[in-house]
Amino acid sequence: MAVEIVAPGLAASVQDRGRTGYYDVGIPPSGAVDLYSSGVANLLVGNDPGAAVVEAAYMGPHLRFTERAVVAVTGGRMPALLDGEPVPQWESVEVAAGAELSFGYLEAGARIYVAVSGGLDVPVVLGSRSTYTLGSFGGFEGRVLRAGDVLPVGTGSGTAGRSVPEELRPALSKDVDLRVVLGLYDYRLTERGLATLLDTTWTLTPVADRIGFRYSGGTLEWQDREQPFGAGSDLSNIVDAGYPLGSIQVPGGVEPIILHRDAVSGGGYAMVATVISADLDLVGQSSPGTRTRFRPVPLEEALAARHEAAARWRQVRELLS
Repeated sequence: MAVEIVAPGLAASVQDRGRTGYYDVGIPPSGAVDLYSSGVANLLVGNDPGAAVVEAAYMGPHLRFTERAVVAVTGGRMPALLDGEPVPQWESVEVAAGAELSFGYLEAGARIYVAVSGGLDVPVVLGSRSTYTLGSFGGFEGRVLRAGDVLPVGTGSGTAGRSVPEELRPALSKDVDLRVVLGLYDYRLTERGLATLLDTTWTLTPVADRIGFRYSGGTLEWQDREQPFGAGSDLSNIVDAGYPLGSIQVPGGVEPIILHRDAVSGGGYAMVATVISADLDLVGQSSPGTRTRFRPVPLEEALAARHEAAARWRQVRELLS
């Protein structure tokens, strides 16, 4: 069983839940930018939530199936067509040998996930099948997908007709509030600079990919300081430090960047805040033009949000088990 790539769409790649344990040596986790949607797609087709899927940003791929399979499409809202006929998202669908899955224009969100019963059986590298394109490893030949690629699929049957209710699907909006925990270097901003960060409605620019999401809308004011040994001359520079996943840096004080699944693990820019883990999927489903505000929360609220996200995941897993 295999999936043939007739047309790859835009920046489509193979991803799973990511690789852990290597961030300290500069290898990011990679994995799906929207972990919830990718995990649910797998549950719908009877896979383990960590099975490998196709992730596609902004434009869907055109796929051909060599044998009968069960597939599911989740994530952003993008009309799915099976041999030219509409099929629902967030529902498992049977495809016949030779069937072709294609997509219309993106209507909401940013990324879709296509799961196939049995999972994409690409090689495991450092404990994961996820693609890390900057490192040229993982996924399918360490790169984004191209026309003519043939992705092997593992053994699995799956059941058609399983679906996820609307209330367990992510909200897809062009106006989002992202909860952030301030620090580690928010003290480097002046009082006015911090107010600008939190009071501005930022707009996501077209520079928005698996590495980072860049926003425009204001200019932050930094505290004057004597340039430390080992740091750059810009006021936003620091002596190199580790970057948490989801951390926000503002080079030159102009455009905040949220680091995501393929970001480097450290560098010389001050991290003024970090998006809480429960909201990282929301970042991943933001498309250019999304109006975004950063809402500071205490650590206790961040932990409570993580608990709520885990409870939601348990709910959908029980529904589809």
